[in-house]
Amino acid sequence: MNALLLYPEFPISFWSLKHALKFIGCKAALPPLGLITVAAMLPKSWNLRLIDMNVKKLTEDDLRWADCALISAMVVQRQSAEELIARCNSAKVPLIAGGPLFTEESEQFPEVDHLVLGEAEEIFTHFLADFEAGRAQHIYKAPGYSDIQTTPAPRWDLLDIRQYASMSVQFSRGCPYDCDFCDITVLFGRRPRVKTPKQVMAELDALWETGWCGNVFFVDDNFIGNKPYLKKTFLPALTEWQRSRKKPATFYTEATITLADDAELMSQMVAAGFNTVFVGIETPAEEGLRECNKLQNTRGDLMTSVSKLRKAGLAVQAGFIVGFDSDTPSIFERQRDFIQKSGIATAMVGMLQAPRGTRLYKRLLTEGRIKGLISGNNVDGTTNIVPKEMSLEVLAAGYQKLVRYLYTPKNYYRRVRIFLREYNPAPSKAWPDWQYFLALWRSFFYLGIFGKERFCYWQLIVWMLCRRPRLFHVGIKHAVYGYHFRKVYKLTTN
Repeated sequence: MNALLLYPEFPISFWSLKHALKFIGCKAALPPLGLITVAAMLPKSWNLRLIDMNVKKLTEDDLRWADCALISAMVVQRQSAEELIARCNSAKVPLIAGGPLFTEESEQFPEVDHLVLGEAEEIFTHFLADFEAGRAQHIYKAPGYSDIQTTPAPRWDLLDIRQYASMSVQFSRGCPYDCDFCDITVLFGRRPRVKTPKQVMAELDALWETGWCGNVFFVDDNFIGNKPYLKKTFLPALTEWQRSRKKPATFYTEATITLADDAELMSQMVAAGFNTVFVGIETPAEEGLRECNKLQNTRGDLMTSVSKLRKAGLAVQAGFIVGFDSDTPSIFERQRDFIQKSGIATAMVGMLQAPRGTRLYKRLLTEGRIKGLISGNNVDGTTNIVPKEMSLEVLAAGYQKLVRYLYTPKNYYRRVRIFLREYNPAPSKAWPDWQYFLALWRSFFYLGIFGKERFCYWQLIVWMLCRRPRLFHVGIKHAVYGYHFRKVYKLTTN
């Protein structure tokens, strides 16, 4: 059996980093982890060919070669997924689909031959038996949440790792919190399930055997969901794994802001190689946090928490939302002031959206305030919600003004300086790699000579050399990120 593994293209978005990737000669920020994990569940007798549309194109020869195709996608990849489905249908290649897009919107894809909905570990074996026997049904739905200690290691060998800026692994699924706009608990539940240290270290060993020795993203939506296991079992094992490497890894992940309340956990994460964490701050307005049930963000001072994380050695990236029912036009100024004063350079700001299956979606549906599907793109300036306190026009205009302000070079570079003043990462034994020198060289030209931000760029260079030379490489990375973010938000506001 010849099977194509298809991963749709991401549109230009905040996290696609497409405008930044050219600085380091890569084509995609991250690999299709879910798809190469499913690949490990397929029969060993099958011939597999991975087509990541973010890296290369699907050809007619690929379609002629294939006996079937498997596609996995997130909501933000909807347009590219629809194009791939149409091409497979035209070529009469049987199509098997799974992942968040198809799980949340299965009725939107009647043209897909077989839908495998939910987590694949338990249901996929049943589907494969039916498929190979010629009796496969249209829909297979996982009966619940899987034991991820049975999840096989990803098929790293299917990737051209040179095309990716970072690799990714998964330690846990699920989040104990219940924010009403978030579909993570819908997809993965509220009880965090974890892999064993032996599992994850085996995945990392296999990844290092491919020659990779760069950044690794732990894709967990809340890495600290099971703190006792993390502190007593997993992080000590990960730290030992790091010590055994000639070239240690650099890790980053996502967590709740409550991480800042646990000095021991922050110290353990930094010792294990973590240097960056993404947190969902959402809003500095307590009424908005209570409205969306993000009560964990109301238990302390958010600005102080950001500072604690940075001083502990964890750079903070953060998500922000405008458009809660309690938001009035003053929210744009409050968000602007908080983000600027906090020095969060990588601040993803989006309009509130309601994913299918969430409590927010169900509530607004009963109120007649849902208009279609979400785009999944946090920065495209759209929403599927009819706002309450503001008209859609006022919300959109306020949002556009906010992001224009945040990513004007002067304001962005000011936040980078605030961040660098406080950031205290652990000393690194790793020498800068060739990607860093390539990014540095290209930044001189794209940003320092031809860029509209050149004055701010050279000011930052001089300031870092004088004040924070140890973090010079971090500043260059943020300068390159800023170039991408300005391009993204320019598209949003045009």
